[in-house]
Amino acid sequence: MERVMRLADQRPVVIFSKSSCCMCHTIKTLFCDFGVNPAVHELDEDPKGKEMEKALLRLGCNPSVPAVFIGGELKGGANQIMTLHLNGSLIPLLKQVGALWV
Repeated sequence: MERVMRLADQRPVVIFSKSSCCMCHTIKTLFCDFGVNPAVHELDEDPKGKEMEKALLRLGCNPSVPAVFIGGELKGGANQIMTLHLNGSLIPLLKQVGALWV
């Protein structure tokens, strides 16, 4: 859990992902299309990935990926991020944490 939280605090947007997950790819693409440069941690490519995945599940991410942290705070998975985007609150949030300058 400590490692996940430490990584989540390192950048304005941090995404825990798996390289084979289509929803992870969609969420990463969404942020990149906005011009955000998220820190992406591919759990299936990290030696401590299983441990981090268990920590994400304990934090309430189910499924465990994608797990998106904005401003060091867990915002959720694909459904939660798309909801923020569709209700118009994702862009202002990204600006607030300094991930987006437009």
